[in-house]
Amino acid sequence: MNCVICKHGETVPGVTRVVLQRGETTVIIKDVPAEICDTCDEYYLSEAIATRVLALAEQAVAQGAEIEVLRFAA
Repeated sequence: MNCVICKHGETVPGVTRVVLQRGETTVIIKDVPAEICDTCDEYYLSEAIATRVLALAEQAVAQGAEIEVLRFAA
């Protein structure tokens, strides 16, 4: 697919790092499967992957984490 951010690149399968913040909590999730623009590195998550990433982040917030670093597990 064409990148909607830079309008020049094509996305290719890969893995990325997702950083999410809510209030005082920062969650970093490594090795997340994504489609990544070959020009600007913008990433796009599938609905299923985004749902899992958000669930991991919600769990960290619920546990009162200040900084949580996780590796995405398939």
